[in-house]
Amino acid sequence: MKESIQLSGRQPNFRNPRGSNSILLLILLILVAGSFFVVRGVLSVDYRSPFEYTQTPTRTSSSFALEGETQFDAGDLEASITAYQKATHDDPRNAALWAELARIQTYSSTNLITDADQENRLLEALDSINTAVAIAPDDSVVHAVRAFVLDWNANPILSGDKSQALYAEAEQEALRALQIDKNNTLALAYYAEILVDQQKWTQADQQIQAALARNEPLMDVYRIDAYVNEAFGNYNEAIKQYQKAASITPNLTFLYLYIGYNYRQLRLYDQALASFIKAINIFKQLHLNEPLPYLAIAKVYTQRGNVGDMFLAALNVRAALNFNPSNPDVYGELGVVYFKSRNYEGSIPALQCAVTGCDAQTSCNVRVNGTCTAPDKDDYNTPPTVIPGLKLSASTVVYYYTYASVLAAMDQPSKPYCPDAIPILKQLHQGFGSDATIMAIIAPSEKLCPSTSGN
Repeated sequence: MKESIQLSGRQPNFRNPRGSNSILLLILLILVAGSFFVVRGVLSVDYRSPFEYTQTPTRTSSSFALEGETQFDAGDLEASITAYQKATHDDPRNAALWAELARIQTYSSTNLITDADQENRLLEALDSINTAVAIAPDDSVVHAVRAFVLDWNANPILSGDKSQALYAEAEQEALRALQIDKNNTLALAYYAEILVDQQKWTQADQQIQAALARNEPLMDVYRIDAYVNEAFGNYNEAIKQYQKAASITPNLTFLYLYIGYNYRQLRLYDQALASFIKAINIFKQLHLNEPLPYLAIAKVYTQRGNVGDMFLAALNVRAALNFNPSNPDVYGELGVVYFKSRNYEGSIPALQCAVTGCDAQTSCNVRVNGTCTAPDKDDYNTPPTVIPGLKLSASTVVYYYTYASVLAAMDQPSKPYCPDAIPILKQLHQGFGSDATIMAIIAPSEKLCPSTSGN
């Protein structure tokens, strides 16, 4: 049985109390007045769609500079350059930004392979530092960086007859920086580097020791001390100093390349390989495929010369080539490896691409056995590419005399290669006729292709 609900208390009253109509009217009037002001406010507000982009604050030059510094520390020099270029665009009268841009542009040239690319990058650095000097003509750091930039521009392979004049100007810039501030550690270090390049060994050692005595943990100082030790043949000490530089900036790949080069000088091949692999791993972390470490590894294998090393050398150069399929320098490296491994037939088209240039089909034959696609399953860039030849220079002469030698050696009635060898031999005479070593290398080829006459 359901229980009945008992209601108790005051009985409900369904009649309006006296005066309730007046109170209700007052409330309605207040609500109407309030709604008027609400509507007015709504109409005055500029409402936007939630899917419409809103304006963001403009980034400052200091923000871009911080990004550039971060990218430099991460080892991505190209991204660092881009950030500093944006910083200088936003703050074009800031000499410090221009100087740092020039410094990074100079260091970034170490990741470039061809003479032309290096020269262009170093000239860009010179333009940047010249802008800094125009803005702050009495800034010691600016003059120190200009000394550094000029010194790297003075590389004889790149500057030719201008080399000595550039070295002299670099030295004057370093002295100017020290005149403004005798305690400028970077100026002392850069001055030491310039003196090494001018073969003023004793003075160079004095300047770098003065920089080290200031006990400032600067990558540049340890790098240059290592460079001074290299000049004296102190490769073990050079390695130690490069390692100190790398402990300050552990993601700069060129430091590991320098370390590997010194290990290679000492014939400590396993240590050299480990250093070059370290550089490759840093590039991979940055999602960059740079050919230089692979070329360095290939040279370790060709120098070591164990059974199977030439195959490994070729494998690494081909990896570098597939990462950079339009670079004639890498074709030359591959041609030299093939030549040293006695793959003379294979060396001819690779060296042709480096020395005289080659059409797209020939470059495809060298890289991927004639079938070009872009990209392949290994993410290699394999499009059909026409390759321009490299100009004869101190850094490319090895491709020229190797190409001439293999052409002369392979010449036969059914395949006459001497007509191709003769112009190369003539260029070598014109460019390096006073170099006894190179003339001795090509002498057998001239006997095989006697119509060169050398003149």
